[in-house]
Amino acid sequence: MSEQAFYDALVVGGLLCAGIVFLVLFLVPAPYGRHVRRGWGPTIDNTAGWVLMELPAALTLPALVVWGTKEITGATLAFVLLWELHYVQRTFVYPFQIRSKGKRMPVAILLSAVVFNVFNGYLNGRYLGHFAPEYPDGWMTDPRFVTGVALFVTGFAINLHADRTLFRLRAPGETGYKIPHGGLYRWVSCPNYLGELLEWFGWALATWSLPGLVFAVWTVANLVPRAWAHHRWYRTTFEDYPKDRKAVIPFVF
Repeated sequence: MSEQAFYDALVVGGLLCAGIVFLVLFLVPAPYGRHVRRGWGPTIDNTAGWVLMELPAALTLPALVVWGTKEITGATLAFVLLWELHYVQRTFVYPFQIRSKGKRMPVAILLSAVVFNVFNGYLNGRYLGHFAPEYPDGWMTDPRFVTGVALFVTGFAINLHADRTLFRLRAPGETGYKIPHGGLYRWVSCPNYLGELLEWFGWALATWSLPGLVFAVWTVANLVPRAWAHHRWYRTTFEDYPKDRKAVIPFVF
């Protein structure tokens, strides 16, 4: 089997698996964070788990772009910088900001995330470095690129603001949960997930690529069910939880 055939099979398989994962996660929330529970085998420190599971994505895509056969144009470099903006923050900043002292993550969740991040980094990195058509510098003025980058940056800013709101809810040493307020929390329970959805749909639009779309679909498959699980948990846990909030999409869901 040629690499092109293997790559195409991964793209199709990735889309199909995303649909299955989407349905499964509505029934069984991934067991980490507030949904952690026994019966999922050995565990690892939460902070270490976050670093280890996000690191492959931060490394794989830029490596494949640098070692690829395509010329690295200004547009390609912009894609790498956007990718790293997200994954450097998620690998080297976010894990050390969350106050999760004593919390642990199942190793099974860590390994599944590593597999996904290698898969996703390969699909997008190999595309940009080898399979993609040339991205001329003029692509950076194309409406798809401009709109996609604007969506990505907006989503990233929403994600950061939402996370900081959550961080401020806990005093040093606290590990419990409280009701967040302010910003997009006025309308949804999980604006951090909304921000990430905007990021990767923006990426798909800016790259105008099938692997970019696969990543966006996987983001929906992972985060929309988790947002719904968080939303139900909030409403069950707090009697005074705002009844007009949606889970992740304002006024819709």
